[in-house]
Parts: sequence; structure tokens; C-alpha cells
Amino acid sequence: MQNPYIPMPVKIVKVVNEVDTNDIKTFRLVFLNKEDEESFKYLPGQFAELSIYGKGESPIGIASAPTQPGYLEFTVQKAGLVTSTLHDMEEGAEMGIRGPLGHPWPIEFLEGKNIVVVGGGFAFTTLRSLINYMLFEENRKRFGKITVVYGARTPGLLCYKEELQAWEKRSDIEMITTVDKGDATWKGREGFVPTVCKEVAPNPDNAVTVICGPPIMIRFTLPVFFDLGFSKENILTSLEMRMKCGIGKCGRCNVGHKYVCKDGPVFSLAELDTLPRDF
Repeated sequence: MQNPYIPMPVKIVKVVNEVDTNDIKTFRLVFLNKEDEESFKYLPGQFAELSIYGKGESPIGIASAPTQPGYLEFTVQKAGLVTSTLHDMEEGAEMGIRGPLGHPWPIEFLEGKNIVVVGGGFAFTTLRSLINYMLFEENRKRFGKITVVYGARTPGLLCYKEELQAWEKRSDIEMITTVDKGDATWKGREGFVPTVCKEVAPNPDNAVTVICGPPIMIRFTLPVFFDLGFSKENILTSLEMRMKCGIGKCGRCNVGHKYVCKDGPVFSLAELDTLPRDF
């Protein structure tokens, strides 16, 4: 069994600058040891600790899907020492990874249901993983209608632009991309995510919504789904921002009696209602 304290060595093979502000990049990593790759079994919604030798580590959600074998992808916003160092690293550089950690989106619970995915800005990472997993040819029949509402403040802050365009062309997913305010080149939809969700008005019958985004977006989006008739059991979100050590040892991610890194980061609103309101 892999020692949870020891990072597995990986190499950066591709770096993609996602946004105009140059502070969000996607890193594609490959394992240096085949046995590490084979042991890293994950599902959408899980995260990993990215380790930069001599600098530290940072918990980041896995942005790729297990249906994309041979590599892992992480979309990282430049913030502190570790993420800033990672942003300065180039293809070919080596680093470490610990994981997979946390509980994934509840795939078995989602099977057979219509799925409404709602994301905002940089928080779309593990939602992207879930979407790619559900759209995989062998998995698509396991899920009902898939509706995605994804928004950002400006067109330049949308992540995964090529993938968004590819999803818009598919007939087995309803892809709705919106920005708060477009620019001279933007020909798509304008409007805040909560407003667009209200306009789209997904049917709550046999449906689950999965929401990730800035707290202010979630705050105004939840009432929309309550009004539509979605129960708290059928509204899922992630508390990934609470992650620290990832294995329940440091105690810095606890919310009441829960350790988010071990009991989450995925929770339903019904579960969150049983916890103190400090998340």
C-alpha cells in the first residue's frame, strides 16, 4: 500500500494557460513509475496534494477524468508559494503527488438520473472531470439528460474553451455558457449564472444538481433550485476549499464532527444542514 505521506514522482508534460489574466493554468502530469500510475485509482470529485520539492504542497481537485488514462490534469490558480512556484515550472519538470484523496461525486447515486451541472469560473475543475466521465461512450447510457450551465465574469476568464465548444456541438448534452459581461468578440449568452439557471428551469423530477463556484454565486443559485423544486438531498456541492493535509491528521478542515478531507469534500445540502455553519 502506498505510504500516504510520501509523494509519488510525476513529470509535467503539458501546460495550458486557461485565462487572459495568466493566473490559471492546467498542468498535465504523467507518473514516472508505472506501478504508481496503476495504483492511482480515482473518480470525479476527488483531489490530490501537489508537492513541489523544497516548497511544500497544495490540495487541488483533479480536473481530468479516469476515462482519460495515461495522465492526470490539474487546473491551478496562482495564489501562494506552492502554486506560484508551480506556475513558473515548465514542461519536463518533475514534482510529486499524493492521492487520490477524499470522496468523489456519488456516481452510483447519479446513475439513472438527469444531471444538472452548475459551475462558475475557476471552480469548474472537478465538474469538468464529472462531465467528461459521464460523456464517455461507455458511460453515457448510465445517465439521463445532462444540462450544464457554466459562467464567468468575462469571456477571457472561461476555462477549457475548446472543450466548451466541443460540448456545445454534441446532441447528448445541453451546454449553456454565459458571461456576466461580454466583449466585442463575444457572441454568446450574457447573464449571471443564477439568472440563467432560472431561465433554463431544469425539471426537478428524477434530477440531481451538482454546483461548484464562488460562494456568492452559490448563495444566489441555491434559491433558484429550491424554487424549482429540487430537494436538499438532490443538491450536491464540494467543500474543496477546506482541504489541508488531505488525510485527516492536521485537523484544520474539520466542520463540526466531520473532517472534510475524509468525509468529503463532496456533500449534499442535506448533509451540510447537520453541520455548524462555519464552512
